[in-house]
Amino acid sequence: MKKQIVTLATTAALTGAFATTVSAEDHDVNSGDTLWGISKQYNVSVSQLKSANGLNSNIIYPGQSLNVDGKAEEKTTNSNVYTVKSGDTLHKISTSHGISVSQVKSWNNLSSNLIHPGDELAVGSKAAVKSASDSKQEEKATSSASSSSASEQKQSSSTASESSSASSSESSSQGDVQKQFTAEATAYTAYCAGCSGVTATGQDLKANPGQKVIAVDPDVIPLGSKVWVEGYGTAIAGDTGGAINGNRIDLFMPSQDDALDFGRQNVTVKVLD
Repeated sequence: MKKQIVTLATTAALTGAFATTVSAEDHDVNSGDTLWGISKQYNVSVSQLKSANGLNSNIIYPGQSLNVDGKAEEKTTNSNVYTVKSGDTLHKISTSHGISVSQVKSWNNLSSNLIHPGDELAVGSKAAVKSASDSKQEEKATSSASSSSASEQKQSSSTASESSSASSSESSSQGDVQKQFTAEATAYTAYCAGCSGVTATGQDLKANPGQKVIAVDPDVIPLGSKVWVEGYGTAIAGDTGGAINGNRIDLFMPSQDDALDFGRQNVTVKVLD
């Protein structure tokens, strides 16, 4: 019996050793948890937790899994592809990967913000979701291009650069920029206690939940202006709010979950007209 106990203890010790070297320690966030409390529990710093989990703020959510050993866990899967989990939203996924919602939708040919657990989304580049036939066509095009003259290649490169620059300018501004500044942004929804869902300019957000509308200080951004907001896209300055003063804006989200996911951020704002 004593020999058996020693053997089991040795096995457990070896198993523990392998466990610490193979995978990072995780913590499932519970309601009421904070990064500070978790850092004390696992004897790591808040900055280590944020760095290991790619967090840009101190906001965490119940059910979220955090790496708590203070080191970023080595990824063995394709970092360009993300598998949707229960409770995920496009805004949450795009923020965690440092990209915009419009990029995720474009790369994955999404016409709406609707996603489902188990969906695989390209989050690194459009190349992550190319089919084999697309890859073969690209190889053929590359081979053909390599046989072209140097002057043709230079012209093609110049044209592609100009096209890319024009596309980038169009997607970010979509018009003449009248004013640009950094604003503190929060998010709201039409489905709150006592909310009518009708903006200060008469837009019914409950009837049209897909609208891009922001609440502004009219002294900073005139009502009715078209505005581009970093990470949100082009919207209409169509609402106001008692706490929205100065360089503060409030972004309309179609659901309470989306609004909570957004939290509070500093974003670049461009007033287009």
